[in-house]
Amino acid sequence: MSHDPNTEFDHAVLDKIELSPTGTLPTTPAYQDALNRLRVAQQIYAHADHKGGHITARSLASLPIFHAHNLDAFIAGQIGDEALESNANIYDRYVASLPAAVQARAEGQRVMVIGKPAHHRAKHDGTVVHDPLHMLFLVPGAGPHPGLPGNYLHGALFHVGADDVTGEWVVQVHDCDDGSCEIRVTTRAEALAKLQEVLESAPFHLSELETLGFHLT
Repeated sequence: MSHDPNTEFDHAVLDKIELSPTGTLPTTPAYQDALNRLRVAQQIYAHADHKGGHITARSLASLPIFHAHNLDAFIAGQIGDEALESNANIYDRYVASLPAAVQARAEGQRVMVIGKPAHHRAKHDGTVVHDPLHMLFLVPGAGPHPGLPGNYLHGALFHVGADDVTGEWVVQVHDCDDGSCEIRVTTRAEALAKLQEVLESAPFHLSELETLGFHLT
């Protein structure tokens, strides 16, 4: 049985990245070659909080995932979308989980991630018109660019169209810049199933979602 002579060194490099507070390594050719191999193997990503540093996929696997705390009840049909935890609360929990040193930077990304608060409009007969479903989630990972502070990708499940039975349901995932991928399906049930697949697959690089039917945009 053949043995890759680089395996032992690459494992040592992963250990060294995890022991470094900034995820940085010496710039010698041997280390740079190892980094290239580990990037191709999707075992490391660019560090979101330390320029030039790296974070390992196995480190990201221990991080929490953020979505509506009552998502399971929503999927089961026990509650409606008006009862889902708000995107603002989900983002609050994400920020609170981060090291104090990067919380302010995460707050600076809030509007980009969840948008401005929506104000529901009242019809003339007094009934309230709710905005279309737009459900936030954050998972560990990276894309063509690093993730948000703490090494998180952000995404949302939402509907485009006149009503829930027309148009399309979309699941999108983004890095901190213009790296993104999405999938469009015809029913909410399909979209929720894809969302569950995404949550169960974290951590990941955006390109890895192509195996789930997503495409990079």
